[in-house]
Amino acid sequence: MEEIAVRLPDDSTLTVPADASVEDVAFAIGPGLGRDTIAGVVDGVLVDRSAPVTDGASVEIVTEQSETYLQVLRHSAAHVFAQALLRQHPDARLAIGPPTDEGFYYDVDGVDLSESELRALEAEMDEIIAADYPITRELIDREELRERYASNPYKLDILETEAAGEDPLSVYTQAEFSDLCQGPHVGSTGAIGAVALLEISSAYWRGDEANPMLTRVYGTAFRTTADLEVYLEQRAAAAERDHRKLGRELDLFSIAEVTGPGLPLYHPNGKRVLNALEGYADELNEAAGYDPTETPHLFRTELWKVSGHYDNYADDMFLLDVNDEEYGLKPMNCPGHATIYDQHAWSYRDLPVRYYENGKVYRREQRGELSGLSRVWAFTIDDGHIFCRPDQIEDEVEAIMGMIEAVLETFGLDAEVALATRPERSVGGDAIWAEAEDQLRRVLDAREASYTVAAGDGAFYGPKIDFAFTDALGRRWDGPTVQLDFNMPERFGLTYTGSDNTDHQPVMIHRALYGSYERFFMVLIEHFDGRFPLWLAPEQVRVLPITDEHIPYAESVAAALAPLAVTVEDRSWTLGRKIREAQEAKVPFMLIVGDDEVAAETVSVRDRQEREVTGLSVETVQRRLQSAVSTRALELPVFEG
Repeated sequence: MEEIAVRLPDDSTLTVPADASVEDVAFAIGPGLGRDTIAGVVDGVLVDRSAPVTDGASVEIVTEQSETYLQVLRHSAAHVFAQALLRQHPDARLAIGPPTDEGFYYDVDGVDLSESELRALEAEMDEIIAADYPITRELIDREELRERYASNPYKLDILETEAAGEDPLSVYTQAEFSDLCQGPHVGSTGAIGAVALLEISSAYWRGDEANPMLTRVYGTAFRTTADLEVYLEQRAAAAERDHRKLGRELDLFSIAEVTGPGLPLYHPNGKRVLNALEGYADELNEAAGYDPTETPHLFRTELWKVSGHYDNYADDMFLLDVNDEEYGLKPMNCPGHATIYDQHAWSYRDLPVRYYENGKVYRREQRGELSGLSRVWAFTIDDGHIFCRPDQIEDEVEAIMGMIEAVLETFGLDAEVALATRPERSVGGDAIWAEAEDQLRRVLDAREASYTVAAGDGAFYGPKIDFAFTDALGRRWDGPTVQLDFNMPERFGLTYTGSDNTDHQPVMIHRALYGSYERFFMVLIEHFDGRFPLWLAPEQVRVLPITDEHIPYAESVAAALAPLAVTVEDRSWTLGRKIREAQEAKVPFMLIVGDDEVAAETVSVRDRQEREVTGLSVETVQRRLQSAVSTRALELPVFEG
């Protein structure tokens, strides 16, 4: 019998018959594991337990104890929702229902759902789960499926696109419900412990505005009711911290219909926070030897053709005709920096060359995907690009890691780190990829960094190190990145003269400390719940005169506190209301002045944590607050009487 060898997660190999499936691999490891097998991960792809394996494939067995199991369970929960929907709305047409990081969604057509109907659908889902229907997989001929889905244009579209060339195709069935699907799924509906439907939105089919608008229902599923309750509590807490809600309450930003979707307007308070973030990034860049640059918002599309973005990003770009010539708003800054580098002749002694730019970019996301500051059309990247020799990669990446570490410490953020290696489709030779990946590993290992290896998740132009922030609620957000690029220097013909007096191609390193200002701003708003550290707060101090007679002294106090961001509350309100308004605005410090303070030339200090101290000199307050600002302290300074 012909045999093949597969690689297991512990890097060992296992010999199995050439026609073996994931489940066969599991039984070959042990009968208990075989019986517990739910699905498998083959070469990084989640598959059904019946999926075949190939010679040299990496195979991971998925059981109920696997991290990946929750993804399988949620995919099955999406099918349970679809079954419940068809029971209550038989004319609904199903499109797609994939799992997500936090649950699942299903896109449907032919039914007008409201939020009020979700509880009834939930109850129907609970009945399906309680019935514990077996979930079975069947292979069905393509022509039979065309007939079955003759009235469903979305399933027919899938048959001609994602499933093109497959015959037969897999269909999963539970009781009266079946769905065209690659899987995998749990063994029965009863394996789904608890479900909840969360919200309804809209989405274009295939994300294309030219296609029909579908109803998208979001839900989630967990192993147990207790796990679901914890999640729902966290979700409620997140809703209270939602940056869109806090953005309105704190007057940080808005996205107005009249100006267009995905185009944030930063109000004075929001712009002050962004200015502080930009100033900090500029300090880090200049200390690390980066030179400032600025590139236009608009370029001839010839630039994007040279860089390769036109072929890959044209559908996501804003293109316009200028004097019969095509231009595009820039979706990224790197081609501009490559062009700046190309305007000079460089020697190996000149390298590395480091550029930075807080550059506004534009990407035409679909309207259904826009969400507050997390997904927008216009955003700013704190871009850095390094042009260096191959032997300089390690030192440059080490320096970047130090900058990122400083950012994490400054904002009190934790991050998960991943090394993304060569994908199947890539540019550059084997030797340069191997050396580049080894250099990234050496940097991470030397720093004793905890990281995972995301095999095959590198960009086509080079490996990278990705960081994901973890906020106060334990949620993960994309953050800083370090990317090696062998492609753009080649496409732009970038060179430097080596010690051998011949031309050599530099390596380009892409780097961002925040990611984008918009997403990072969003993370900070929600992480701090709008209670920014003193140095970030758009209004750092509010002086509260007890009566109108105390306003002149209050104004002199404000002037003495410069350069802090200070306002005077001069409206004829009661002191209680003034304090309440300042608390609601999350102002770090309130300075109360009345007859006693005027007479003694002092202030009474109250912070947003309701700590109070009386009889402090203005000089003492100014010195302590300015020290906290200059050191970018996370905690508010504590005053003592």
